[in-house]
Amino acid sequence: MQKKSTINIGNPSKRQAEILNFAREYRRENGYSPALVEIAKHFNISIPTVHEHISHLREKNLLTAERGKKRSIQSLRDHKSSVVEIPLMGLIAAGGPIEAIRDPKPIEVPSAMLPPGADYYALKVSGVSMIEEGISDGDIVIVRDQPTVDDGEKAVAYMPDRNEVTLKKIYREKNRIKLVPANKTMKPFYETHVLIQGKVIGVLRKEV
Repeated sequence: MQKKSTINIGNPSKRQAEILNFAREYRRENGYSPALVEIAKHFNISIPTVHEHISHLREKNLLTAERGKKRSIQSLRDHKSSVVEIPLMGLIAAGGPIEAIRDPKPIEVPSAMLPPGADYYALKVSGVSMIEEGISDGDIVIVRDQPTVDDGEKAVAYMPDRNEVTLKKIYREKNRIKLVPANKTMKPFYETHVLIQGKVIGVLRKEV
């Protein structure tokens, strides 16, 4: 059984990841970091909103920005490798199981979220059964491709008998698998045949 991975870094929202990537690309092209007003203009948002996103990214250890100093925004990773692209494979249910939509599209993810030595993909979450694990409807989960998880870990689970995929916490019992939601209003269910397609290792928050 593989050891649980620990990521000592916060999970950015979708907009925060976009700002991080914009700052990286801007710095790569110009040799210096963008000003807040340039970020605000690019995303058509207010400067206070940009400042709030930058503050959150600092708290999540994804970038540095010196207070009171212009053009000081910089990723904690080398700007050429601060993001990587992984495939967004479609939609996955975090409520009742539904069939996953296999329509790969690239999505940029901070490289600090992805420990080396594995393959990763992303899925957009539909449903609210994992809200007590901080995964809401519309969020994007980052998944490490692996065929097993420890009991209690969040996994992408394929159920061949239904030809469906779901996102749940997994527990093994004698002759069956218990799939458990992280929502007190919902009950677990059981399957005898479950194939693990990956472990959830991070979340990109939906913008609200």
